[in-house]
Amino acid sequence: MRYLPLTNTDRQQMLSLIGTKSIDDLFVDVPKHALLKDLVDLPKKQGEIEVHRHMARLAEKNTPAGRTAFFLGGGAYRHHVPATVDHIIQRSEFLTAYTPYQPEIAQGTLQALYEFQSQVAQLLDMEVSNASMYDGSTACAEAAMMAARVTKRKKIIFSGGVHPHYIDTARTACEALGLEVVALPAAIDDEAAVSKHLSADVAAVIVQSPNVFGTITDLTKIAEAAHGAGSLMVATFTECVSFGLIEPPGAMGADIVCGEGQSIGNALNFGGPYVGLFATKEKFIRQMPGRVCGETLDADGKRGFVLTLSTREQHIRREKATSNICTNSGLCQLAWTVHMTLLGEQGLRQLATLNHERAIELADALGRVKGVEVLTKRFFNEIAIRVPGDAQKVVDALAEKGVIGGVAMSRLNPKAGMYDLLITCATEMNTDKDIAAYVAALKAVLQ
Repeated sequence: MRYLPLTNTDRQQMLSLIGTKSIDDLFVDVPKHALLKDLVDLPKKQGEIEVHRHMARLAEKNTPAGRTAFFLGGGAYRHHVPATVDHIIQRSEFLTAYTPYQPEIAQGTLQALYEFQSQVAQLLDMEVSNASMYDGSTACAEAAMMAARVTKRKKIIFSGGVHPHYIDTARTACEALGLEVVALPAAIDDEAAVSKHLSADVAAVIVQSPNVFGTITDLTKIAEAAHGAGSLMVATFTECVSFGLIEPPGAMGADIVCGEGQSIGNALNFGGPYVGLFATKEKFIRQMPGRVCGETLDADGKRGFVLTLSTREQHIRREKATSNICTNSGLCQLAWTVHMTLLGEQGLRQLATLNHERAIELADALGRVKGVEVLTKRFFNEIAIRVPGDAQKVVDALAEKGVIGGVAMSRLNPKAGMYDLLITCATEMNTDKDIAAYVAALKAVLQ
């Protein structure tokens, strides 16, 4: 009764109201050959305890990040999420509405979105931010399409350091609109190559720092070259904790900044959900996808919050909308805001410093392993290393020894030809014992 609350009497009353005698009458228009003759091949019903046991057995087949020495990055990062975050996001003030169509009863949700926007804009050194997006990859796709709308141009250039999944996602969305997507060859240090491909038909160059190989890039010269050609520079990222230490994209001339916010407040969870961050210059605000929450005064002069700008097709005519995939990841956004508030500026800098220190220790330790070459020179918490032979086989062999050593570049981008390249990552969660285990396992695998 907990999950199937209708009684037979309830069902008969419903059928009688619509003028049918049985549930089968609802399917008379379905061809007989399309109707199932037997039960669906699924387990039959069980009690709650039995279902819980079954699901627990399935879950035990997974290897959670906290159960082993874990050095996997590649766009998803293991960070500590304080228990306070989970406690606060469950408060009723934030559960008043799925989406804040009625501001008078959704002030908690709206204020949280407003604070989120303020934090994102400050973190990225941009003028305006929207109220979040699905994830970093779709935010990147939206940025590419937005750049085309702003410049009235049709070509998007991706640097060789942008995450391949972000490029693939953007290509899917852009090519459906008739936009040309050009992805430059994968490059660990990609700064020099980008400016050479600028031309009068380029809407934007999209760059990433730290890039997929972990390299930190000064984007200033790329921005200057892009603006000189009448193009926009879009800066994307996968690791938002990095901006606790490195120069934010807005300070280097970015016109649009987009990326993944999972690192703050949101655990890995075997693939999601995540939260996309998106910010731009104020002059482009009406071309920005999503929605913007603003502060105002009510009829009594009291402070309140409303949706100031909504360019989603749910709010306006489809032909006038800037996007149809720009919903906000409300709960993930709230977790991000709560965690960022708990950290504060000093806490974020300390967290970023811990990450960088751990990465230095990891790079030094792996660099001393015979046959291993550390390729990334300027990094935050992620580095690329060259290993003898096939990096994917090395990853598999490390996993058998209880170490999740990273992600092979051949898995992210099979066409790049970098079969001996492994991207590995260290965060504040990695201990000296973890690094020692990694080194020992890698030495054993490479013997």
